[in-house]
Amino acid sequence: MTQKTWYTRDHEWVRLENGAAVCGITDYAQTQLGDVVFVELPEVGAHLARGAAAAVVESTKAANDVYAPVSGEVVAVNDRLEGEPNLVNESAEDQGWFFRIRLADEGELAELLDGDAYRAFVEEIE
Repeated sequence: MTQKTWYTRDHEWVRLENGAAVCGITDYAQTQLGDVVFVELPEVGAHLARGAAAAVVESTKAANDVYAPVSGEVVAVNDRLEGEPNLVNESAEDQGWFFRIRLADEGELAELLDGDAYRAFVEEIE
């Protein structure tokens, strides 16, 4: 069974895995950024509010904030990105995930875009 992924209009994604929300940036976002050269991740234990800056991704073009798609406590970060920031370019919605959050309110997921709505949104802005 395929896991459901939700998206934000700021190009973050979130997917529930083993009781935590795994978060990262979308493939569209990494394409727009270009070559990712550095990722600054949140601290484990940090409490993030939905929509708040949670991480920073730097590319050869610019540095951008990554926003928390849901509220909760950071329970893990993808340490691989420290030495391999290019994972974001190679596998943005899988191996290039940024952090895992213990959800404060699962109801927030209902306010995000599903895959079809996100694809339609990207088509509108291209």
